Amino acid sequence: MTTLNTPRLRLEPITDVHFEGLQAMNRLPEVMRYISGAPETPEQTREMIERVKARWAEWGFSWWAFIHLASGRIAGAGCIQYLDRLPGNPHEIGWRLHPDFWRQGFASEAAEVMASFAFDTLQVPELVAVRHPDNRDSAKVMERLGMQERGPGTWYGAELVLHGISAAQWRARRPLR
Repeated sequence: MTTLNTPRLRLEPITDVHFEGLQAMNRLPEVMRYISGAPETPEQTREMIERVKARWAEWGFSWWAFIHLASGRIAGAGCIQYLDRLPGNPHEIGWRLHPDFWRQGFASEAAEVMASFAFDTLQVPELVAVRHPDNRDSAKVMERLGMQERGPGTWYGAELVLHGISAAQWRARRPLR
């Protein structure tokens, strides 16, 4: 399991130790508004943690908890996973933040390091993201990553908008390291 770092965050693979912070975030209606439409129960959070641990073991990637370095709090969570959770589909990047950390650049900061992991470590050919049509904040993060809107579709049982970027597009937009 891979831990990632940014100037303000440590992205830790989700395990049982993250339950309290994840539940504190996922139980908020404003966090889940564009994801499931309903606050997450403690049981749902525990089920998610078990699913995530199994995916880390099987695939070597899944969901991270975003630990805010200055406070030690869980600022959010994000993932690299298969779109619609189906192996064979393109790799998907996703994120959510606790409202205390909205509009401070944390989603973009975490998304950048997760995308780098996907392209540089996993060597994925493309990365996609989906969002609720009304979720303009996530669209902005996707645009900052260089993703282009590809259009509507049905994933996770909902009508969502797909965005994507190829590995070649990703590498072309980044300075040489």
